[in-house]
Amino acid sequence: MTTASVPFASPAARDGAPYATVPQPYDAILLAGFGGPEGQDDVIPFLRNVTRGRGIPDERLEEVAHHYRHFGGVSPINAQNRALKAALEAEIARRGLDLPVYWGNRNWAPALDETALGSVVEIDKVRQFFDHPGFVEAFVDGLVDAIRGFLADRLRVRVLFATHSIPVDDARRSGPRDLDLGPGGAYEAQHRAVAAAVMERVAAIVPEAADVPWELVYQSRSGPASQPWLEPDICDRIAELPAEGVEAVAIVPVGFLSDHMEVMWDLDEEALQAAADAGLRAVRTPTPGADPRFVAGVVDLVEERMAATPREERPAATPLGPWFDVCRPGCCENVRAGFHPAAAGIAP
Repeated sequence: MTTASVPFASPAARDGAPYATVPQPYDAILLAGFGGPEGQDDVIPFLRNVTRGRGIPDERLEEVAHHYRHFGGVSPINAQNRALKAALEAEIARRGLDLPVYWGNRNWAPALDETALGSVVEIDKVRQFFDHPGFVEAFVDGLVDAIRGFLADRLRVRVLFATHSIPVDDARRSGPRDLDLGPGGAYEAQHRAVAAAVMERVAAIVPEAADVPWELVYQSRSGPASQPWLEPDICDRIAELPAEGVEAVAIVPVGFLSDHMEVMWDLDEEALQAAADAGLRAVRTPTPGADPRFVAGVVDLVEERMAATPREERPAATPLGPWFDVCRPGCCENVRAGFHPAAAGIAP
């Protein structure tokens, strides 16, 4: 008797092949979220969940809690996931697919194990959507508006594509081990590729944007000062831009799906304040959220997986894609915690 390479996968993906080649019907879609507090009393218990196993005292958690308390202790992420769930349900119904959508969170109610899926499930992940056109194009309109406005005022513009910083060692190990994606691994390579794809589409609409410089920056670092994390930090970089002749900055939250706390606080509060302090005009462009193009793209990925669409027929906006259906061996190793049993990837 052989042991499955992907222990909880459907029969079509259980052998661990990088791309599904056998059509697979599904009973439901699971929308997995991070979760967030929905009141002041939830904030510290929520942060305990996020940091469980690290032994962080409540006094230190309170340093982060003030971000949530600034907004009444309510993270917007749950409301945003409810909106995304409703939009997915509407698109699924429009296409005549008989697939209910369940929603569960990792760190707060509704928890993943509280959804109506039963105690034992077979589960597949859709491939990473980082370069699906529906995700990429959802960033274009806001950046077009920002660049047009700045250029109309004859300002020298810089575009900053922002994503969450992670430890350098984790970035290096991100993605399959047999792909040479540079010192920042798949994490950095994917973000840079998406940023380039967004700029290419913006320049097709606003030709002058082809001459606007852009770069990838990082935010929301939370590790000890002794541990190297991906840089440059967005606020540090903004402070340097006036000396380079920059007069306006467009901040594109390319690493974030919706306007959750790390967008609303770290960008809308801290980064925009850094721009004001530096004397720069600044705009933070929208996240995809429940943009119809992104919603349609997610359902496209579900249908792609159901039909086992051949790799060469799958849409991808960058040379890195289409990404794998099943995570490859050793992908995204956590050097502190090691590997855990894989639910929808190849078990180490």
